[in-house]
Amino acid sequence: MLKTTISHRNLLASAALAVLLGGCGTADQLAQVGKQPPLNAIQDPTTQPGYRPVQMPMPEPQQAHYNPNSLWQSGSRAFFKDQRASRVGDILTVVVTIDDQAQLSNSTERSRSDSSGAGVGGALGTAIDTVFLPAGVAASDLGNVNSNSDFQGQGSVDREEQLETTIAAVVTQVLPNGNLVIEGRQEVRVNFEVRELIVAGIVRPEDITSNNRIASEQIAEARIGYGGRGQITTVQQPRVGNQVLDILMPF
Repeated sequence: MLKTTISHRNLLASAALAVLLGGCGTADQLAQVGKQPPLNAIQDPTTQPGYRPVQMPMPEPQQAHYNPNSLWQSGSRAFFKDQRASRVGDILTVVVTIDDQAQLSNSTERSRSDSSGAGVGGALGTAIDTVFLPAGVAASDLGNVNSNSDFQGQGSVDREEQLETTIAAVVTQVLPNGNLVIEGRQEVRVNFEVRELIVAGIVRPEDITSNNRIASEQIAEARIGYGGRGQITTVQQPRVGNQVLDILMPF
């Protein structure tokens, strides 16, 4: 009875928690009924709450050499001024190309069998049979234990992802060795659905092409996010109460 009461209390607490968690989201959704999902305002990535400057292992600094009688500009990568992104605030185009395919298969099998017995023989066994044990039971076979264990497990993964698009990113930081920290965000609203694309990472200036572009596979510590929000995304997501119960329910 006590266990049943505790179980009911846990279920009621889970339901109350789900209602509280979904309250704010429900109010926001009701306020947006019949309206298009709003676009986020353009903001400086370095002022966002979760922003932290990137720190990476750096080589020893080298002293620059200047030639006063030369037309060559010290530190320049070309004879004429380089138009590619190189300073904080510069913009470059990121070509995002993701074509991943993975197939994994695992199989595990385990088996174990044990058998053990215990008994008393000889004169002592005869005495035990006569005095202590009922008819038909022998002391030579007092105990017999058998155990069998069998386990089989199989798992497989078949995944395929494809994404090809471009996005403009802003240089937010220049590291001491010259590498650039970039971050870009793109939002596209179609009817009542907003698609978001986020790109961030570290690039080498040498990898930036002459038309100021860089491929996504050349970005170190790349963070690429592609998703959406709106009516379609809301319908595809389980309700908040179902998500909470899936986490808390043991079975």
